[in-house]
Amino acid sequence: MENEIVTKQTKLAILAVALLSFLGILVETSLNVTFPTLTEEFNVSLGTMQWATSGYLLMVTVVMSASGHLIKKFKAQHLFRIAVLFFITGTILCASAVSFPMLMTGRLLQAVSTGLSTPLMFQIILSLVPQSKMGVYMGIGSMVNSFAPALGPTYGGLFTSFLSWRAIFFIAIPIILVSIWLGGRNIQLEAVGTKQRFDWIGLVLLSWVFVSLSVAFANAGNNGFYSLSFFSLLAIFIVGIIALFVHYHFSEKKILNFSLLLRPIIGLRWLNFFILQFINIGISFVLPILAQDYLNTEPFIAGLILLPGSLLGAAIAPLAGRLYDRRGIFLPLTIANVSMFLGCWLFYFGTPILSISSMVLIYVFLRVGFNFGFGNTLSDASRQVTIEEKADINSLFNTFQQYAGSIGTSVLSAIISSVQLQQDAASGLLTAQGSQIDFVLLAILAGIGLLTVFISQRLKRRYTSMKSST
Repeated sequence: MENEIVTKQTKLAILAVALLSFLGILVETSLNVTFPTLTEEFNVSLGTMQWATSGYLLMVTVVMSASGHLIKKFKAQHLFRIAVLFFITGTILCASAVSFPMLMTGRLLQAVSTGLSTPLMFQIILSLVPQSKMGVYMGIGSMVNSFAPALGPTYGGLFTSFLSWRAIFFIAIPIILVSIWLGGRNIQLEAVGTKQRFDWIGLVLLSWVFVSLSVAFANAGNNGFYSLSFFSLLAIFIVGIIALFVHYHFSEKKILNFSLLLRPIIGLRWLNFFILQFINIGISFVLPILAQDYLNTEPFIAGLILLPGSLLGAAIAPLAGRLYDRRGIFLPLTIANVSMFLGCWLFYFGTPILSISSMVLIYVFLRVGFNFGFGNTLSDASRQVTIEEKADINSLFNTFQQYAGSIGTSVLSAIISSVQLQQDAASGLLTAQGSQIDFVLLAILAGIGLLTVFISQRLKRRYTSMKSST
């Protein structure tokens, strides 16, 4: 039973990296409510200021794609120190920024830190936590990633309204110091080791694919989905996909181990993981905008709408992990996808009569359901691989988790913006119409996520019956 115990050192190591990851995600989503203030202060357009978030997410995605190789090659303590250095430097630059380029530079440095710390947190869990407790600790890890994005608008709105947007960054510094103290004393995970050389070509091609698709949808928001520029950027994205496929077919070096997705259960879990995060970040983007434009609420109140769901969702994550440890994956994933499916339809049909209280209640229902599935999808997928492949699956899932949030925000934003371009009506009504289209899209995606659960369950039963008959 001794090897079933999670040591105090392991717990504190997880906490140290979790704090750093939490701060990176929290600060990222906090800036969304400060854009009107920052565009005026730095004298830039909203489209330019949006890159403070979009550019950050893309940099996080790119760094995460390389994390599988880095975690194998370097000790966890070394990667943690690098992540801390980037975050402190970026935070100081952002807090003292006197221009948009200075702010953007700080954001990109912070993104490097988050891109390293988030996969490192999950790698420590996957490597040092016993299988019998994996669900609980993965639930705690997912709690960090799911709670911070929804808390961000409240956190940002609070400091912007009562102090200054710079306080968003200054307040983070004492917490970073706590993370440094804990991490320096407790992170002891050795590198697995790898003889494979880093795939620089793959990194460039993957960045090409991610950036071109994000820019395409950002462009659609400004010029419409039928514009020539949107289709041109989409063509560039398709060329990038083809080039990446050719590279992976002929090259021995691979930035991400996409071959893991060819295993049916892992592929289905990855798709469900991506969909859950797409909906999670997408909803947390749409609701504050809908509240401000359609219900005429203040930014601080719009951010508070997400807080009850965030708190309850965070509280349920470890319990959802325990449910997975005891009952398996089918029940928690079914709860998650059904909740997301019903929640999106409730938002769609309820939009004409929506109020602050109804938004809060539906979001609580949706968000609690999300946390039943998010961490458990990665937990279950990690059980399908060898110890040597855990860093690969960790990097693969975390890369696309981050990109799901980035592309989710871009797509849903583009839909609302394109509706506003095509029609002549009050801004609030157009925002509501665009949001309803968003809710339908998200409901369809949740339905696909639910389908992956039933397909994987059927595959597992078939595999079990074949194994028992031999």
